Amino acid sequence: MHRRRRTALVLTAAIAAAAPLLTACGNDAHPGAAAVVGGGRITVAQLENRVDEVREAQRAAVPDDAQYQQVVSSTSSLTRDTLHNMILDRVLHRAARDEGVTVSRKEIQQMRAGLEQQTGGAKGLETAWLQKYGIAPERLDDNLRLQLEAQKLAAKLGTDTSRPEFWKALSTASRELHVDLNPRYGSWDVQKSSRVDARTPWIREVTTTDGQPPATA
Repeated sequence: MHRRRRTALVLTAAIAAAAPLLTACGNDAHPGAAAVVGGGRITVAQLENRVDEVREAQRAAVPDDAQYQQVVSSTSSLTRDTLHNMILDRVLHRAARDEGVTVSRKEIQQMRAGLEQQTGGAKGLETAWLQKYGIAPERLDDNLRLQLEAQKLAAKLGTDTSRPEFWKALSTASRELHVDLNPRYGSWDVQKSSRVDARTPWIREVTTTDGQPPATA
């Protein structure tokens, strides 16, 4: 595999951990929020919109009902993985900003062009990112910016995205941002800059047939 593509996929692959959907009563401290990062809210509605984007793209790619249900079943952790991505995006952006790292629109376009050559064009790249990483086509450029920020931050630190030095920078950014998750979605491990599942007895594991989280208390 091309070295640049390997590097680009490291962070996305690392955050695609499998986990069942959960349901529970909302977080009373932050009603309507899936998470609070740096004082800014990621609302449940925003999270659900992101999930809907992926499900719509999956449905368009797999019109057969039975096959689509298989896709939904195989991506049952989509809601929580999506929230993880949304938080990690902000954490990484903070860590990059702290080190003076920026990403230009031109760099994103160049990375996208290179990946499209490797995946058979724009449609091939969109399909690959959707199937492998649960990234909707309209969010592809945002994800490529995330990858570039990770690469450039690692280079600035004289390391790579698999090394402890890189994740220490993200841990510092997580601590600065005071990441706070609604217990429905687990909690945030500052040291690992990663969402973890809360072991809470009143939370039930569920997966609905349409892939969406059911109504909560």
